[in-house]
Amino acid sequence: MIELSIDNDVAHMVLNAPDKLNALDEAAIVELDAAYQEAERAGVRALVLSGVGRAFCAGRDIAAVDPGTDDVLGYLDDLVTPLLQRMSRFPAPTFAAAHGACLGVGLGLLIATDVVYVADTAKIGSPFANLGATLDSGGHALFVERLGAHRTLDLIYSGRLMSGAEAVAGGLFSQVFAAAELNAATEQAAARAASGATQAFLASKALVQSLRDERLGLWQSMSDESAAQAALCATGDYREGFAAFQQKRQPAFTGRACPSPH
Repeated sequence: MIELSIDNDVAHMVLNAPDKLNALDEAAIVELDAAYQEAERAGVRALVLSGVGRAFCAGRDIAAVDPGTDDVLGYLDDLVTPLLQRMSRFPAPTFAAAHGACLGVGLGLLIATDVVYVADTAKIGSPFANLGATLDSGGHALFVERLGAHRTLDLIYSGRLMSGAEAVAGGLFSQVFAAAELNAATEQAAARAASGATQAFLASKALVQSLRDERLGLWQSMSDESAAQAALCATGDYREGFAAFQQKRQPAFTGRACPSPH
């Protein structure tokens, strides 16, 4: 179900089970986790996550789940959460191209990705009331942070799904595109990032995640930024960026943490 290819320092991670809207069962979660580990070992400088067919990911595959014996806590805590944590920590900029249904665990995959571009056809929300279930995989935190408590509960109680344009307008994700343009726009963004100053991007990624997860104040954030900037001074890309600016040319970043031996 999970297809991984690597080209020009960009990993392309594709959910390919269109017959079930790329819904993820336990085996698929394990497979996706392994694919992220493989991409990390390959040392890629950017990653793109997308889905084949009518949907990005419709959530958990419950076709064969018996609600009487379902170990939902094992599925979420032992499989989904570690996967999302690995995705969030991935040591390169990550991008997602999301279209159609982006629900449940599928929404969680987007939350764990650095930059999310959505199609105008995307469907985002919490339709789980009809199952007697609730939103999971980080959905409550995302919605409350970006939409507020009232709009979050309105979406949950009503089961209404937002379009991609509405989700971007509400600050959930980065940009919205026509469905036919989505993948190309995402690939272009990833290619630009893959040729950029990877260590500087990772420093910003860590700073943003600290602000999000630890709710840092202004002065602590400024202190962390200063420390990150000082650490970047030791990288080859920092030196190359300054040299390129002073010489009025385009920089040739390598993405390495250590200075170039030259």
